[in-house]
Amino acid sequence: MAIEFREVSAPPLERFSAAAPDGAVIGIIGETGAGQGVLLRLAAGFERPVAGQVRVTAPARLLGPADPLELDGALLLLDHALAQRDALERARATVAIERLRRAGSTVLLVSNEEELLAQLCDEVWWLDQGRLAGRGDPREVLARYRRHVARRLVAWGAGEPAPLAPALRRGDGRARILSLETLDENVRPTQVWHSGRPVSVAVKVRFERAVADPVVGIMIRTRIGFEVYGTNTELEGLPLGPCQAGETLRVTFCFPCDLCPREYTLTAASHDPDGVWHDWLEDAVAFTVADERYTAGVANLRARVSVERTNQPETP
Repeated sequence: MAIEFREVSAPPLERFSAAAPDGAVIGIIGETGAGQGVLLRLAAGFERPVAGQVRVTAPARLLGPADPLELDGALLLLDHALAQRDALERARATVAIERLRRAGSTVLLVSNEEELLAQLCDEVWWLDQGRLAGRGDPREVLARYRRHVARRLVAWGAGEPAPLAPALRRGDGRARILSLETLDENVRPTQVWHSGRPVSVAVKVRFERAVADPVVGIMIRTRIGFEVYGTNTELEGLPLGPCQAGETLRVTFCFPCDLCPREYTLTAASHDPDGVWHDWLEDAVAFTVADERYTAGVANLRARVSVERTNQPETP
């Protein structure tokens, strides 16, 4: 083994055990503070464990984000060393790492870039609060890590209403939008929706003057302004009027979150059926959609895949 950690403790690492053989690229992933940097410094000999043993069979080279990419040696330790490189440098580094692997060198690669780890690594170690939460096939470990991050993100967003900060506000003032909330499946305010779960949007409107036939609507856009989904009370067949001055309505739109994981904005408006705005809040709330797996695009159609084999060769 090129490097072996035996029951190593060095905060935040706790009784960490793992080994990397010669001729292997090992990816290391985890949240900030999980112990990735400490692990590399132990391997390089810059730190000593409080308990346990680190066995290294060759001199180690430790490179960080700002260091020159001198990719050589029997044991190479990369601490986010490719994160700030341009496309050409990264491509050259990928080739160099593959050459090192074939020459029998061992590379420990700390990165948050899942694509990079899946492309380069023979194995991935997942660190969680100083412990080895998973190791093995890169795609399997990365899928587990992605689920973990999605759950953490959804939990973080729960109970926290997204701040109301419209990029543009306009209208004739006959109504005023008091609040715009993104709600989770338990109808609690959240800044993060879980893809595939029931969600809702609540718009609270106070009428400053009498309005005969108001319409309240919403529009979801991507961060770059692509319109994803919009609806309003008129389209949904729900008449709201007439509304008197001083009256307040809370209109709730419920739907499944069939969106791909990314950042979105929410626009809301109160207006007449002919489109004259009472109050229009452009991109008033920003929110995120999280999922346990990668999905490309915007609409998460949750395809079911099947295969049928035809014209199979005959068995002799």
